[in-house]
Amino acid sequence: MPWYVLLVLAVAAERFAELVVARRNAAWTFARAGVEHGRGHYPVMVALHAGLLACCLLEPALADRPFLPALGWPMLALAVLAQALRWWCITTLGPYWNTRVIVVPGARLVGAGPYRFLRHPNYLAVVVEIAALPLVHTAWLTAAAFTVANAILLTVRIRCENAALTHAVPA
Repeated sequence: MPWYVLLVLAVAAERFAELVVARRNAAWTFARAGVEHGRGHYPVMVALHAGLLACCLLEPALADRPFLPALGWPMLALAVLAQALRWWCITTLGPYWNTRVIVVPGARLVGAGPYRFLRHPNYLAVVVEIAALPLVHTAWLTAAAFTVANAILLTVRIRCENAALTHAVPA
């Protein structure tokens, strides 16, 4: 399990890097009259992602979950692909990407990169990661519980983001 602990810690480090990028991008968008939406659900989202990482480590240790290669390796591949998609989204949106919903009035929607194919590709990456990362080490309870919790949160988040973009971004 030590390699799995390193994997989860690497994902935690990646999350920290995202927060650094998000903070820089928030300053950039606020300097351009950016308006934040959905502040109420943001702490829930942070708690969900932190809880996921903690439970990814706790469930295999406490429930003595084995590494099953037939499950673990494909889930690792999916988790890595989810990270790649997330960073494709981050680089495509550039300074407009954020972990919070901040919209610069008058800015146009981005239609490049993965946004050519999906309206919310970053959330696809999140969904895949939340299901796959725990299953790398057979933490199926974590995968199931956090997938359900994330589905509820994404319902709120996507509704908030769509409303913010509809009212602030020209067609």
